[in-house]
Amino acid sequence: MMLLSLLTGLHVPLALRPFAPPLLAQLQSLRDGFGSALVLVFMIGFFWGILKIWSGANAISKGDSEGKAGILAGIIIAAAAGIMAALFTIFGMQDAILSPRF
Repeated sequence: MMLLSLLTGLHVPLALRPFAPPLLAQLQSLRDGFGSALVLVFMIGFFWGILKIWSGANAISKGDSEGKAGILAGIIIAAAAGIMAALFTIFGMQDAILSPRF
């Protein structure tokens, strides 16, 4: 019983505790912050991809042979978030996927 009372009085610094509750709470707020930033990145990427597709279609209508590459690049840029989520799921890394927070 005396050993237990000695151990409960022992204060271990935060740096030496592997997963303290305050540390986990900070990591969750960091993850939420990244989720909020992802919204901005996805929205910019989606609209940039749409503009690339539009400019590629415009180039094809003017007879430029580079328009097809612009359309393909626009599709990849606009769908990058979905492509990455699918690849993470295929390779079994679902926990690495962050959900954007609107």
